[in-house]
Amino acid sequence: MKDLVVLLPDDPIINSLNFKPYRNAVLRHVVPFVPEDDQPQTMEIITPWGAKLEVTKGDLLVSELDSPADVWPVDAHIFDETYIITAPGFCVKRAITLLVPLTDLTDNDEDQMVTVHALEGALTVRAGDFFLAKGVKGEIWPYPKAKAEEIMKPAS
Repeated sequence: MKDLVVLLPDDPIINSLNFKPYRNAVLRHVVPFVPEDDQPQTMEIITPWGAKLEVTKGDLLVSELDSPADVWPVDAHIFDETYIITAPGFCVKRAITLLVPLTDLTDNDEDQMVTVHALEGALTVRAGDFFLAKGVKGEIWPYPKAKAEEIMKPAS
């Protein structure tokens, strides 16, 4: 078995990848994580793609309309720069997302495991099932390939 590939946001290899711009206009649910002062100010969630991530007070919890319990966290500052609230509790992503197949990092080995250090924590995924996404602040995260093929369109 090959060694695990570990990717940090400032890894120089990111600059050599051929990211392509994509746009997503899917309407989603959004709820702020605002626990009471006497409650824990962080919590761990399991994302729809199986990753364990930490949510911090002020983060936004985003979900698809058809599965509101399957949430993922978005940092509040990133949310403000990349999403638009369309109505109370609903949003769409306005920012371009840059995507590249994770297999571009693994010499096209789809079974290679890759750990991506995202803002919310480290996520280990199978290269053939994910793209590497890069956001407006240079943040990176693994983006499920099946989801990208369903809802992302190349930006012109």
